[in-house]
Amino acid sequence: MLASNFGTGQVFLSMLYFFLFFIWLWLLITVFADLFSSHDLSGWAKALWVVVLILIPFLGVLIYLIVRGHKMQQHAVQAAQDQDAAMRAYIREVAKEESTPPAPSSPSS
Repeated sequence: MLASNFGTGQVFLSMLYFFLFFIWLWLLITVFADLFSSHDLSGWAKALWVVVLILIPFLGVLIYLIVRGHKMQQHAVQAAQDQDAAMRAYIREVAKEESTPPAPSSPSS
């Protein structure tokens, strides 16, 4: 009985609402991650942003992206560069260890 009232347009709208909610949730998590990993904000500024994001979540995410979007991009680039440098250092260290010949073992008889 419910299926007869649930048309194709309603299925599409339900899927659209679900995906928009998922995208908003992803943005909210990304904003919180950037907010708490940001070293250029004081604790009070972070607390204020958290209050804004909790009280007016949709508008708060939009405002955060407008106000601090450039900083989010800078933080992402810096994190990628740090990760790349750490990976290169690890590869150099492992390659150096494997290039040294193993110590000769003493014959046991």
